[in-house]
This record gives sequence, structure tokens and C-alpha cells, in this order.
Amino acid sequence: MVSESLRTEVLIIGAGPSGTTASLFLAKMGIAHILLDAAVFPRDKVCGDGLDLKVVRVLRHLDPEIVEREIIENQDFVPNYGTRFFTQNGHATDFIHREHPLFWTAKRLHFDNFLVQKINPRFTDFKQGTHVEKIERDGLEWRVFARSTNKELEIRTPLLLGADGDHSAVLHHLGQRKIDRRHYAATLRQYWQGVEGLHPLNLIEIYFPPGLPMSYFYIFPLPNGEANVGFGMVSEVVARGGHKLREEFAKMIQQDPVMSPRFRNASPMEEPVGWGIPLASRRRRAFGDGYLLLGDAASLVCPTSGEGIGTGMMSGYIGAHFVQSALKNKRFDAEQFKHYDREIYRRLNGEIRLYNLMMLLSPRIYAFGLNLLAPNAVFQWSFRQRVNGWLKTAYERPIEVRV
Repeated sequence: MVSESLRTEVLIIGAGPSGTTASLFLAKMGIAHILLDAAVFPRDKVCGDGLDLKVVRVLRHLDPEIVEREIIENQDFVPNYGTRFFTQNGHATDFIHREHPLFWTAKRLHFDNFLVQKINPRFTDFKQGTHVEKIERDGLEWRVFARSTNKELEIRTPLLLGADGDHSAVLHHLGQRKIDRRHYAATLRQYWQGVEGLHPLNLIEIYFPPGLPMSYFYIFPLPNGEANVGFGMVSEVVARGGHKLREEFAKMIQQDPVMSPRFRNASPMEEPVGWGIPLASRRRRAFGDGYLLLGDAASLVCPTSGEGIGTGMMSGYIGAHFVQSALKNKRFDAEQFKHYDREIYRRLNGEIRLYNLMMLLSPRIYAFGLNLLAPNAVFQWSFRQRVNGWLKTAYERPIEVRV
């Protein structure tokens, strides 16, 4: 097997949305770097497949044409013009905005490959099918040992960006790959064909099932009459209540009075697939001497919505600006990155506070609050005002990064 030694100013491990976003903006800044991923694209990734307005905002900063033309014309993307919430008493409330989609849905198989196709080979040495086997700290540099099908690599770099997900090799090296059940969620995904009752405006649907606090069941429309159907619950609640996610998921599809009628004539396209999501409420320290963590590796999934693609891409954008500053200052120590956590959490602090409050509530109060709020006219007005603010931010406001 051929061995090769390389050196780069910046090494990104992981070519999911957060790592690829960092790569795309580094290339836009003219900064050469190496990007590694163990997979060969296109590849599947278990996820809810929802792309929120943070995704739109980051893509517009990369190139407005991506949002205004490319994804509109791409048959793998579905525009979702709102949400439908089902409370625990089965009451449905629709929030519709017809001017702009509030979300897009696309399978990660397609979306991640869509991003990867935009990688600029002038500045990015993209090595697919390359698995990181060991990471060492050598003075002020990192030594990363990786393997592909026909080559062993040793890469030296002063700056490492860990964007390789919840099971990050960087986290393992740092001894930080530990699950905190209070700030972690267990989830299932299953693709279906022919789910009935989908809204013509492709509303994404969220159901808060009775008797299952801090959980949600969802139906996200996809192209060709398909849907991503899933269920998630905070891991601490799973353990405390002795819940079995697969059994609860099956009950909702087969027996739940609100959801089961939707699946009578539908067909599953796969067995349910499980995965874990690390929640931002943990407030993981995401920087140190010579490294930054991005996306799931930094535990950046929004704890109230379970959305992680947009927050991951935002961290990639922010991370690229901190890299640019570090290269300009020729400094890669932790002090150089001391404001990184402030910037990646700045847009999550409100959701983290809300999540922590929800975790303090008893299941009965939790259910009462959900059933009371969603149909309330004042709450609906307030939510629509927030949506208008999110749209204005996504389409009009620049992303500020204070390094």
C-alpha cells in the first residue's frame, strides 16, 4: 500500500453540511485546505431531511443564485410553505406563509451531494473514502493518520476542524465523546410512500403524542410522493420512563387515532433506522489549541426543534471566519478562538433556555401547555410575527461574525 505525507494549513475532517460549508467559504476566501471524509458521495445519512431558514441564509451568503434558482429547479428539493402542529389532544394548527418557503426538504443523500458538488478543487483537496485512524498532537501541530482503499496518509496541520459528526474522531482523541442523556435525543427515521393527507403546500407536520413528554413524531414531504417519517425523544426521558422507541413508533403508525389513518394505504420503503442527536443545550466547549468543532461534533442540534443542518452550516460559516483570522494572525492557540463559542451559541441561546425550562416541567404541565398554546390566537399571532422576522433575517440580513 502506498504511503503519502502531506502538510496543510487547515484540515477539515467530515464533508457533511458543516464541514463542506466551512470548505466552501474557505475556498471563497482563497484559503487552500484538505477535506477528508470516510464515505464516497453520494451517501445516505440518517436525518429528518428538513432544511430550515438558517440553511437558506448560509446558502445565500455563498451565492444567492443557489436559493433563487438552483434548488427551485432541482427536482430533489421540495418547498414547504409552513408547518402543521398536532397537539397532544389531536388539535391541528397550520402556519402558512405563501411568499417564501419556510423550509425545504431533501434527502441527505441528495442535499449533501449537492453541497459536495460545489467544492472548489482550486483550493480544496477533497479526499473521499478516507478514514481517519489516529490523531496525535505533536508540539504545535496535529498528525492525522488516515487510510483509503489504496493509500495510507499522514497529514500534518496546525489547525484541525472536526466536522465528523456525533461519533467524531476528533472528539474521541480529545476524550470528549461522552453522551449526556439530558442533552441528547434518540431518534428513528423511516421513508414511506403514499402517506395520506399531505397538504398541497407541503407543510411539514409535527405531532406531540399524548403520554410521551419531550418527544415528537413528524412527517416531512419529499419528492415523488415519498415522506420522511420519524420519531424522537430526549434520551433522559426515554431512560426514566422505560420507553422503547421502536414500539412507540410502531404504535403511532398502526394504532394512534390521529396518525394511523394516514398510513392505512401507505407502504414503508425501509425498516426504521435509529440515530442519536447531540443537543446544543449541553453547551460543549467547541475550541481549543489548534482545533475547532463544527456541527454535530460540537453538539449544535437545536434542542427544541431537533434541527441540526442549519446550525451545522452556520458553524461552518463562522468557523471559516475564525480560520481566516487565525491564518492572518499566524496564531492557532485556544486564546485565538476564545470567542468562537459565543458566536456559535449566540443564535441558539433562546432555544436552549426554552428547552431547559421544558425539562423542568412535569409531564402533565407539559401536555397542558402544549394543548393550551397552539390553538391560542395570541400565540398564533406571535408565532407568525416570529416567522416574519426569521424570513427577513434569512433573506435580507448579513451574518455577523465577531472573531
